[in-house]
Amino acid sequence: MPRNNPGDGNRKPGSPTIKSVETSLEIVDELQRRENAQVTELANATGKSKGTVHKHLITLLKHDYVVKDGNTYRIGLRFLDIGGYALHQIDGLQYIEPKIDELAEVTGETVQFSVEQRGRSVVLDRKAGKKGVFSRARIGKRFYMHQIAGGKAVLANLPDERVRDIIDRHGLPPTTDETITSEAALFEELKEVRERGYAFNIDESTQGLRAVGVPLMGPSGTVIGAFAVAGPSHRMRGERFESEIPDVIRSVINELELNLAHS
Repeated sequence: MPRNNPGDGNRKPGSPTIKSVETSLEIVDELQRRENAQVTELANATGKSKGTVHKHLITLLKHDYVVKDGNTYRIGLRFLDIGGYALHQIDGLQYIEPKIDELAEVTGETVQFSVEQRGRSVVLDRKAGKKGVFSRARIGKRFYMHQIAGGKAVLANLPDERVRDIIDRHGLPPTTDETITSEAALFEELKEVRERGYAFNIDESTQGLRAVGVPLMGPSGTVIGAFAVAGPSHRMRGERFESEIPDVIRSVINELELNLAHS
């Protein structure tokens, strides 16, 4: 399982980096945001010259990290191979995936499992139940931890010092008017999460979407990640939202934690 490390690669201001690599990564990030783009669009978005952008694209194209269709570039499937390899490194995922399917079937909603890496929540797997709605989440998608139920469930089980490190690194940016943007308010909510054992997301990442997040704990007592069940506000309300779904998730996690402890 991934381990939480307070010094996990946090780059301090002024640390040396390779500018040409950063340029390539900026281009890749921009292609991901836009789905596809031409050289001029990427130059304008990154602030680099068209010549510079073109050289980077040709290099990425040579190694199959981008593909070209006419004058348009998009992300190549080489990244799929790398993503699959990264996912394969997660110990215990073979026990987690069936539980995601089980929760999706029982609740009918969208279920995902995420872990913390370098201060962000990263979705490792997800499944939409029969009534599951579209969301921004996908495998590999990164979220600010304070914006989502799974992220808050993990934060509540990290040392306060580590939580402050994450805030210092990423801030508390809002996505909706309901997103927590105050450090004091976040710590107050994390205290409540620890007391009840699960976290809520009420319109904090997407307007009209609610979620319940429950942490998955390892045999050593450290947090591994979190399961979250998300759905529209008109279904995720009242007793179903506040107790029924949390109880279902916790019963599944209790069984999973036993399996992990004896695997």
